Amino acid sequence: MPDFLRLRRFSFFFALVLLGGLLLAAPETHAQGKRRVIQFTGIVASGDSLLGVPGATVYVPKAGRGTASNAYGYFSLAVLAGDSIIIRSLGYANYLIVIPPDYQRQSYSIVVQLQEDATMLGEVRVFPYTTERDFKKAFLALRLPTERGSAAAANLNEELMNRIFRTQPMGAVANFRQTMQQQQFEYDRRQGMGPSQYSNNPLLNPFSWLQLIQQVKKGEFKKKDTDDY
Repeated sequence: MPDFLRLRRFSFFFALVLLGGLLLAAPETHAQGKRRVIQFTGIVASGDSLLGVPGATVYVPKAGRGTASNAYGYFSLAVLAGDSIIIRSLGYANYLIVIPPDYQRQSYSIVVQLQEDATMLGEVRVFPYTTERDFKKAFLALRLPTERGSAAAANLNEELMNRIFRTQPMGAVANFRQTMQQQQFEYDRRQGMGPSQYSNNPLLNPFSWLQLIQQVKKGEFKKKDTDDY
């Protein structure tokens, strides 16, 4: 067989072997490039009391997706192997967790203890003027009303105070005092020491009738000579 035919046959055989190797290696390469989907769950708690932190955000910055913890601090989020996840909440330091790239399970659970990170904000002074110089100028030019025309003097008006006194409803103290007086009045009436319908109406009081009879017998109701009527 000529040498050029042998060379051509060998080149063709080598091309077939190389193409077959590439076809066999392609699925394996694709499988290695595809990351596994993992269900990431956990509880966000405070570091000092282990109480659940509600409303904490669980966020994957690169993917642009996330969730928030419920009222008990529980969260659940679908992530990919190798994702970096940031857990944050107001008043606490951020917490970073990375899912291992070679993680083989379908779920990943964790209990996160956030540490307090209180920040003291600087004092903010708000003025209705552009500069402090304008504020001082307006303050020095301020003219306070006189006592006669002030609101305090108008509130001390005698007629206004009388109207408030007559129309103002009773408060808690006045209601308590009135209730106690009513109870004492009822107790005195039952004991015969308080006013009743017999003591208030002389026609129904037997002692008043006895006194009237005695006055008639004594002639206290007879007309005297000195009387002009």
